[in-house]
Amino acid sequence: MRRAAIVGTGAIANAHAEAVRACGDRVELVAVTDVDAGRAAAFAQEWSVPRVHAGLTALLAEEELDVVLVCTPPRHHVPLALECLAANVHVLVEKPPALSLGEVDALVAAERTSTGRVATVFQHRFGPAAIRLRRLVAEGVLGRSLVARSDTLWYRDDAYFAVPWRGSWDSEGGGPTMGHGIHQFDLLLSVLGPWREVRAVAVRQARDVQTEDVSMALVTFADGTVASVMNSVLSPRETSQLRFDFERATVEVEHLYGYTDAHWTITPAPGHDDVVPRWREEQSGTVSGHRCQLAAFLDALDSGETPPVTLADTRTTMEFIAALYASAFTDSVVKAGEIGPDNPFYATMEGNGAPWADAR
Repeated sequence: MRRAAIVGTGAIANAHAEAVRACGDRVELVAVTDVDAGRAAAFAQEWSVPRVHAGLTALLAEEELDVVLVCTPPRHHVPLALECLAANVHVLVEKPPALSLGEVDALVAAERTSTGRVATVFQHRFGPAAIRLRRLVAEGVLGRSLVARSDTLWYRDDAYFAVPWRGSWDSEGGGPTMGHGIHQFDLLLSVLGPWREVRAVAVRQARDVQTEDVSMALVTFADGTVASVMNSVLSPRETSQLRFDFERATVEVEHLYGYTDAHWTITPAPGHDDVVPRWREEQSGTVSGHRCQLAAFLDALDSGETPPVTLADTRTTMEFIAALYASAFTDSVVKAGEIGPDNPFYATMEGNGAPWADAR
């Protein structure tokens, strides 16, 4: 049985503990730590975790671990992941895994000298329908990809951003682009492959934050697909939507925080009704979520493979985010590969500064 520990016992840690429990005798949660010792103790009691440690250093010194599940606010992700890699322990880190493209590259460099590996929590890649869609695309069943859309339209009020670490560049790394829409457009990227260029806008419309509260992007992919990506925390009717228009069918999903097959639809193009039974031949009621990704993570460890989502996959998504901000803040088209160490958007998603006054 694999041995796991959690760093950071806030709300999202419950999803990880539930995922560990759902995996049965494949993995056990043996320890936790949190800067708030009382919260860590309460969490350990709720989830029957045997030990609570004063910090990650003590946890790594005293436990024999296969993986550390990093569930802290984003600014702590990279320092904690680097400490785990130095101890040759695998890491499954919440999104966003880093605050910048430069930080992702620091993890890539650290991985080269460690037997540990870093995987990012992008759990919607692992729902059965998303896996089926990628397979049908790879097999050519749906034909060429033409047009796509990713909308993450959520609502977060002023009270949500009253938490000190929210809404700032140095703590979250960005607004809804980094913290909310990232799951949807990461799934979009996992289906459509490499992106080629981005044209974007980002604005702060209503919230008292440093970052944007809305962003929009027009994306051209390497295969010629054109797509729109919209991320908002100002939308009272909340929805998470993806739409893929292929030559032979439109495939769509609408949900909020997790989907099953029931949230997906397929509409065949005239003369291509045969794609519908291919889509429906493997129906599932499984909800996309942490338990699906943790199971895939354990499968990879058991087979000696690198756990998904790898840092290479993560870098594609993080580079897309950096390009979105760079395009929005410099009013320019940004191409893949353009943001290197000398680019101001490499070290921080803010670049040389957002085009609005700091609200805090």
